[in-house]
Amino acid sequence: MALALGVDTGGTYTDAVLVRDEEEVVASAKSLTTREDLAIGVGNAISAVLEDAKVAPDKIALASLSTTLATNALVEGQGGRVALVYVGFRDGDLEKHGLKDALKGDPALILSGGHNHAGNEAASLDTAALLAFLDSHSGISGYAVAAQFATRNPSHELEVARIIAEHTGVPVTCSHQLSAKLNGPKRAVTAVLNARLIGMIDRLIGRAQDRLHELGITAPMMVVRGDGALMSAEQARERPIETILSGPAASIVGARWLTGVENALVSDIGGTTTDVALIRDGKPAIDPAGARVGGFRTMVEAVAMRTHGLGGDSQVHVEVQGLNGGLFLGPRRVLPVSLIAVEAPEVVHAALDEQLRATTVGEHDTRFARCVPGVSADGVGAREAMLLERIGDRVLPLSKLLQNRMENGALNRLVDRGIVQVSGVTPSDASHVLGRLAEWDGAAATKALELIARKRVGSGELLAKSPEQLAQMIIDQLTEQTSLTLLEAAFSEETDNFGVDPHELARHVLTQRGLVRHRGLLALDAALNVDVVGLGASAPSYYTAVGNRLRCNMILPEHAGVANAIGAVVGRLTLRRAGTVTVPSEGRFRVHLEDGPQDFGDADSALDMLETVLRHETEKSVREAGAEDIHVIVDRDIRTAQIEGKDVFVEALVTIEASGRPRVAAG
Repeated sequence: MALALGVDTGGTYTDAVLVRDEEEVVASAKSLTTREDLAIGVGNAISAVLEDAKVAPDKIALASLSTTLATNALVEGQGGRVALVYVGFRDGDLEKHGLKDALKGDPALILSGGHNHAGNEAASLDTAALLAFLDSHSGISGYAVAAQFATRNPSHELEVARIIAEHTGVPVTCSHQLSAKLNGPKRAVTAVLNARLIGMIDRLIGRAQDRLHELGITAPMMVVRGDGALMSAEQARERPIETILSGPAASIVGARWLTGVENALVSDIGGTTTDVALIRDGKPAIDPAGARVGGFRTMVEAVAMRTHGLGGDSQVHVEVQGLNGGLFLGPRRVLPVSLIAVEAPEVVHAALDEQLRATTVGEHDTRFARCVPGVSADGVGAREAMLLERIGDRVLPLSKLLQNRMENGALNRLVDRGIVQVSGVTPSDASHVLGRLAEWDGAAATKALELIARKRVGSGELLAKSPEQLAQMIIDQLTEQTSLTLLEAAFSEETDNFGVDPHELARHVLTQRGLVRHRGLLALDAALNVDVVGLGASAPSYYTAVGNRLRCNMILPEHAGVANAIGAVVGRLTLRRAGTVTVPSEGRFRVHLEDGPQDFGDADSALDMLETVLRHETEKSVREAGAEDIHVIVDRDIRTAQIEGKDVFVEALVTIEASGRPRVAAG
């Protein structure tokens, strides 16, 4: 009997599950995610599941972690301060593929150097300028290095990384180590996001491993990658970008394991995001263009997932313009008022009571702020530092924290960095008011919704007549936005999407009228023609209404609330390596390797040599990661051109995939 422990660290809850022999869920448990130290929530969830199952820690043979931390950080615009060293490019290249947006004002150095398409040096590397740049910047948590044609010759990236590591001791991400594909700006975006996440993911994995050992669990630890496969904890620390969509990918694996569905949409609602993906012929669909999350297209191979900032803890925004006004949710997660009231009941209730006694609703009513302990505030500006000093270690109403408009921007920057959390009204609060949830402070939620309900819309009428009516409006809006998310996913997966943006199609009047079965001179019918698997702890509360809205079969499996944690332990360790063979001149076939290009006189010799090197690297890495019974798949994508009636070799991409089940510790 082999017991595997799966843990999923979400934005609101950390889940733990025990699976026996990959066949049976023995026990599951939840604990609040503790952002100030994620390992506390991890430890609490693990302790609870071990207690529930009456299992000794030394009986655990494998531990695996899936996390929405990287995804949530990118969706919410959070992460550490980074610097980009951009070798061989021009200033204008910073505008491509959203690279400037990914930097978010963080420093970048355009450095002389780089190679050409054949892997030959295009310009010498300007190390003096690099050293001057390193000396002039502080508070950097990670460096990203992207050099022109680094996938053809990575020597300049490697040299820059060596200098940075020796000079600063700060983690460095090289773009060629994340993807073997061309497109320098897109690789640079991926490297920047990886660098931004390194500190955050390293803290999570390190503390999680420490907590496992403290609890007496000595089994090897794995982490779920964005394509649903497993990687070792050490690999995840080096390439945290590959954990974006880790939690959602684990949910797809878990959904398949729980239901056995062959073709279905999977919709996983968490505290911060709703993630939708397609299972086709029993396998998750992979995004061929690279994972897209937080508005950025990366070069990370991951499940084709549509991630929306919509969850149980999404901020409720009130639109008071127009006669009737309205609501919309997200994309930012906030602390539910009902949750922050558990942490600081006297402060929260006193402030809410004072706000309820006022004759008008204040701009910052129901909003509170708290610092996240343990998160570095290095590099913040003077105004941000002043706010941090004002908050201290308290929960503070925003009406007392913010003294002028300019401080709003400073607070937003602190939230973006993950240094401060703010509260607000959320669907979770609405569920407490309606009696669907009773885990936190329902009285605080009711007071908060009473305040928001008092806002007046364009007609002069109140937004809602009661907290209960407003709560139902919020739940209805969650149903509507979730339905639109699923429709978008369905339209985007259609082989013929009519040449129209899926976003527009989902909202088109004919689609919407068809969903309510319009009958007039025209009869319009529309429905989602595929099953939907609803996952997440709150799925039973929300998704029945979504199924009714879309007129589809909604599957809500047992253990839907811990599907991510289940998916974390039923996957396979998988690694891929890719390399390229090009033809720099007639009769020369160039293999592009980590230690530089090598030339051969014929294509077969070049391809065989590349395959041998990649196979050795891949098998060695997956074995070191903890895999056994390794299976290898080789793919040669050879591109040719017709010249005078002959097929002429142009380029080849060789990809090696090695996979196996994780070795389990002896019980």
